Amino acid sequence: MPPRLLRPLFFRNAAQLLTLSGPPIPRRGTALGELGVIRDGAVLTVGSKISRVGATTELEEEARRLRAQAIDCRGRVVMPGFVDCHTHLVFAGSRVEDYEQRIRGKTYEEVAAAGGGIRLSARLLRQASPRELVAQTSRFLAEFGAHGTTTVEAKTGYGLNIAGEMKILKVIRQLRRISPLELVPTLLAAHALPPEYVGRSTAYVNLMARRLIPAVARKKLAEFVDCFSDRGAFSVAECRRLLAAGVRHGLIPRVHAEQLSRTGASRLAVELGAASADHLDHVTAADIRALARSNVVATLLPGANFHLGLGTYPPARRLIEAGAAVAVATDFNPGSSPTLNMQFILTLACTVMRMMPAEAISAATINAAYSLRRARRCGSLEPGKQADLAVMDVNDYREIPYYFGWNHCVMTVKRGRMIYSGQQSVTSCQRRRD
Repeated sequence: MPPRLLRPLFFRNAAQLLTLSGPPIPRRGTALGELGVIRDGAVLTVGSKISRVGATTELEEEARRLRAQAIDCRGRVVMPGFVDCHTHLVFAGSRVEDYEQRIRGKTYEEVAAAGGGIRLSARLLRQASPRELVAQTSRFLAEFGAHGTTTVEAKTGYGLNIAGEMKILKVIRQLRRISPLELVPTLLAAHALPPEYVGRSTAYVNLMARRLIPAVARKKLAEFVDCFSDRGAFSVAECRRLLAAGVRHGLIPRVHAEQLSRTGASRLAVELGAASADHLDHVTAADIRALARSNVVATLLPGANFHLGLGTYPPARRLIEAGAAVAVATDFNPGSSPTLNMQFILTLACTVMRMMPAEAISAATINAAYSLRRARRCGSLEPGKQADLAVMDVNDYREIPYYFGWNHCVMTVKRGRMIYSGQQSVTSCQRRRD
């Protein structure tokens, strides 16, 4: 059967419509805090795209002409769907025992050395069937959508061998066919060193570069290639070799950089013209200047710092004030950041990284879309872009991070289709807080 035509939608009476409209470049400096707010705003969608945005009164006549389904937002906030540009989406089981060990005082690295960490996730993944992985990840994706996220980057990295990495990528490919969310696959070809390659990291990197990357590129299973450069992981030189191999095969580099220690990986991201450098907890002033002069998006992941109980967070204010393009993401993964709630990440961005609420929203939408090379179609509410939006049950966008730990989302729309509607009907219920 041919797909059913989407009825036009008319989102009306938004107290604040956050359009994030602006020039087609990442938001930097003061521009990061400009949300393009329209009071008593409205969005008109036709098919999978946004047709018009503006004041409710300006769009009513056209909405009637198109016989659009009217959705009365009743003084709520309407905003672009979140773009989560860093997740480790596909994994088996959990690492709750690692969590308990850290509560008892073990460090992340000590837990990994004792048999936990990424290698534990690799063992669990090898035991799980593709069907089990699809089932668990589908539940996660439903929760992403319920919290207002419409686009999700999905890394591999728990395979630790060619078969395991291909297994994850094939699961992601299947999920892309069945999930209403937009999934962006990244080959995290070097996440941790398998036990059988201890002392032979060069051999492992060469295996990934010569066999895995060409196979992934040939089958078009990933768009990006990533590498974890840090203490206890891979050196900058090893990541350079691996990422360069990815570039030769048409994959765009991303880099896990300066999370546990400074290695110089953020400079590698600049050198290679990477889409993003992620974590950045230990960047220096010179690193920040280099990032600010580049087109690399500095993606900050405070959920990992929170869950690991670290006392320090990425230097968001210094990056913003230097002029870097800053994004934020959940880093959803079983070991260091098992949250898929971007609203909570906004709280951390504001409360512990001192970002203003408007800056955090820009970082989680339009700048994150630039990180995934998708800003032409998502990350803002502008005519011609995908109709990806979320309705939040607040009447001021600043309340999203302020009321922390809540799920404010009452409706999520992806490509003009409602993919989530909460128990409180947007069309018939008053706001929780009048």
